[in-house]
Amino acid sequence: MTPKDFRALSAFAALIVPHDEVCLAIWASERCPLPLVLTTGDAVRNIHKESSPPTDKDVARLMNQDEIASYGFSSGIQLPVRVTNRVVGFLTLLSRQSRAYGEDLLFKSRALADYVCESLSQEQVVARMFDDLLKTLAGVLDIREVFPRISEIVAAAIPHDRLTLAFIDDEGRLAYTASSNEDEPSVNGLLLKVSDLARSIADGYKLIGDLEHEVNPFVEPSDFRDHMLNAGYRSFLVPHISTQFHALGLSFWSRQPYAFNLWNLPLARRLAEFVGMVLSHQQLSELARTAAEERAKAERLERRVHALTEELDARTGYSRVVGQSAPWKAALKRATQVAGTETTVLLIGDSGTGKEVIARFIHRASIRKAGPLVALNCAALPEQLLESELFGYERGAFTGAHQSKRGQIELAAGGVLFLDEVSEMSRSAQAKLLRLLQEREFQRLGGTRIQKADIRIIAATNQDLKKAVVNGTFREDLYYRLSVFDIQLPPLRNRTDDILLFAEVFLDDFAKSFARPPAGLTRRAKEALLAYSWPGNVRELRNVLERAAILSDGGLIDLDHLSLETALELVPALPSSDLNVVERDTIQRVMLECKGNKSKAAKRLGLTRMQLYGRLQKYGIQESA
Repeated sequence: MTPKDFRALSAFAALIVPHDEVCLAIWASERCPLPLVLTTGDAVRNIHKESSPPTDKDVARLMNQDEIASYGFSSGIQLPVRVTNRVVGFLTLLSRQSRAYGEDLLFKSRALADYVCESLSQEQVVARMFDDLLKTLAGVLDIREVFPRISEIVAAAIPHDRLTLAFIDDEGRLAYTASSNEDEPSVNGLLLKVSDLARSIADGYKLIGDLEHEVNPFVEPSDFRDHMLNAGYRSFLVPHISTQFHALGLSFWSRQPYAFNLWNLPLARRLAEFVGMVLSHQQLSELARTAAEERAKAERLERRVHALTEELDARTGYSRVVGQSAPWKAALKRATQVAGTETTVLLIGDSGTGKEVIARFIHRASIRKAGPLVALNCAALPEQLLESELFGYERGAFTGAHQSKRGQIELAAGGVLFLDEVSEMSRSAQAKLLRLLQEREFQRLGGTRIQKADIRIIAATNQDLKKAVVNGTFREDLYYRLSVFDIQLPPLRNRTDDILLFAEVFLDDFAKSFARPPAGLTRRAKEALLAYSWPGNVRELRNVLERAAILSDGGLIDLDHLSLETALELVPALPSSDLNVVERDTIQRVMLECKGNKSKAAKRLGLTRMQLYGRLQKYGIQESA
């Protein structure tokens, strides 16, 4: 009871028992020496400071004038206040008039004590209710798990037959629902729908006293009222509040008519706010947990990608895993995600974008890494030869088949079969490949024995297979079998961050092949590589650089060595296009930067010490430069 409530009580009590001051003194426990006091004056407070804690034997009594005269009062009534059958304090009314109270008023004043007892009991019930709610909800990850218990606790303060909860998102959808009783699913849907009622009502609540006599215009379907009456419900109260994430409706349902009134609304709103706060905290915790899991998952995936990239065998030249650009790393992450499964993968990308690199990456990261990776280019073989290479053949299957031969499927047993340019397969081969994917079995050409295929298939294409399906050149059922998990590979023009990285790797490869130090690139050459569109992608870049490395004859690669017409137009021309001038200026600059250290300068220029000596002499550059 608040001081404001107590002043209202005093004004009401004055109509029954006139008084000058009134005091409510409550002892928190039997061991508490001083009471908690609510009063309309200070004199009566002092009286109770000297009082002893009450006992259950205390009864209503007229106060002796001697015990109150020193405080300026002539008459008084003291009434014991009981909570759960235990006396916890006194309600004291005092008057300055002598003989103001008699036995008749003593009887009337007991009604006031009873009212105070009821109020305190209700407050104690509410306090205990929230305490029980806290204990029930502590550590619960999903409030729906304990919602029946919540209903049971709340019923002590607001009696009801069913409690329902609905979280409504910004678009008006039920994002989260709970019901204290799940035995009527068809009715539950309507009950939860009512939780959304108050959202459109200015006062933020909805109260129906008796469904039998009141029409609710806010709920669809139109037979809602009949459904609820048939289920036995007669009244409900719905307070509505807004939380950090959603709007919340908490609905109290009763089988009794007029079970709820406006006096229940403040407490019902407090309960809704309490539940909303718990749910908001749960959602914050869930968001934090999900974010942490996603970060951990991303970090594990990143570490896995890095480990696999380093592990992948680099002896296949430009088929190694190279690149740090975002599009390429995204493709690697998807490859890592699917690698540990047996799912068929479809790689989509232009020629030269690294489809075989990704296929080898998946193979190395899969449970089949100990098995072979067998690659077959479907575009490189005519129809008859493609089928014989893929499925194998028996002796006498066709002219020239003097002995049986295993196909690529058998050679890939226990490993991965990589089918490049799968769009170039004939319709006949497509039908056989479809059966292989569906049944995991095949037959050799000219054979009758059905064999099981212990392989995983990775297919690749540079064509739009959806368009090929529409055009009738590719089977629709095969397309869906192949594209269970597709990975788009970015063209090199979208990987500008990787171009110079590729150049460094390729020039290092060429240097080992040519048995000389790696060639360097002039500024104009680098600008040209970055400006060019690379229609042939990584394969074209490698070829261009290999030719340039040969033309530069161990020196720096300049723009003219690259033979990129488009790039020549985009890169500003130097005052002189003479390669000798470019090389002389570059060597002079590097010598200055290396402070005359020829070993260091030769390494930066991609020259041997003897080659550097020759060029220093050729251009007349002082060795101490």
